[in-house]
Amino acid sequence: MGGNVHRLGLFIAGLALTAQAAFADLNVPVVYLRQEVDRPPTLSNLDPIPDDLGEMGARLGLADNMTTGSFLGQTYELDTISVPVGGDLLEAARSALAQSPFLILDAPASDQTRIADLPEAQSALLFNASSADNALRDKDCRANLLHTLPSYQMRSDALMQFARTKRWDALTLIAGSRPDDMAFADALRNSAAKFGMKIAAEKTWAFDADMRRNAAQEVPLFTQDLGKYDLMLIADEAQDFGRYIAYNTWYPRPVAGSEGLVPTAWAPVVEQWGAAQLQSRFQDLANRAMRPRDYAAWAAMRSIGEAVTRTTSADPATLRAFMLSDGFELAGFKGRPLSYRNWNGQLRQPIPLVTPRALVAQAPLEGYLHQRTELDTLGLDAPESACAAFR
Repeated sequence: MGGNVHRLGLFIAGLALTAQAAFADLNVPVVYLRQEVDRPPTLSNLDPIPDDLGEMGARLGLADNMTTGSFLGQTYELDTISVPVGGDLLEAARSALAQSPFLILDAPASDQTRIADLPEAQSALLFNASSADNALRDKDCRANLLHTLPSYQMRSDALMQFARTKRWDALTLIAGSRPDDMAFADALRNSAAKFGMKIAAEKTWAFDADMRRNAAQEVPLFTQDLGKYDLMLIADEAQDFGRYIAYNTWYPRPVAGSEGLVPTAWAPVVEQWGAAQLQSRFQDLANRAMRPRDYAAWAAMRSIGEAVTRTTSADPATLRAFMLSDGFELAGFKGRPLSYRNWNGQLRQPIPLVTPRALVAQAPLEGYLHQRTELDTLGLDAPESACAAFR
């Protein structure tokens, strides 16, 4: 008996040494590449944008990867390259690609496609952790660019599922005039049609006055001619005017979208499925709450770590193929495994619907079915996608 136990112990030790040898000297460098942008003035400065937005999520993902990697002989590195407004982003991208084939991009959509088209990037693996632009997952997709931030369409689909479940079928919309506002407004219109609803009335917010004193007088008059509705949709991605709409509308109705009930990738009120532990670790690291772009950068970093662990490889082509396969799953603290769509590179994920103090629901909601996975009821499905790069 003692001999058998001894032999079993030697066998297990041998397996451990074999596994460690397989991972020996496996170093995985990653670059977080950020393009700084001019941010437009808003009506309130209550929610300043952190200077380290996104980057701290990647650093938490680095720590998680290192925890697992320390047992397997893996090492990970993360370097940040920040390009000032007006700086040469493509030259910075070339420098980043000389350091690593793995880039987490924090840049506008048009800049991400320019980086993805570089000759130096053709054998690289890039992650979009900052742009919700629908076209990046559609006609403007790139085979070397995966997306960990949910698209506008994923968020708007989540909200319309909730509205439809509540039978809030009569909708109205107030949208800002900035490009992000208009993009989210377009997604809301598309989602309303997708789920059999109609936005009956719309208005564009064009005020440039300080609403902090005048909202109670101006907003009721502004919303009076929108007719009767069940739910008012707000497209205000800069978080400029939406805060002044709630409780000031002519008709007392709920608001949702960029304000009120918000569909989002992540929020401090997400605490189930082990999320409280992720929130706590991020708070300790960054001394602030985790935001959607932090979560997207964390998911990108963890995707790399998970794929490296499962494939025992640091080759970008090998990791990409595995991430897009049915074998890849990422534990994302949202109640079900996350995976990548093999037709456009979007990370499938549930979308929390939140208020500032509560998680109200999480889409996909019960009753919204799909032949592949209910997560594909959110955002562009394969037959709808014009992405040719993944085919």
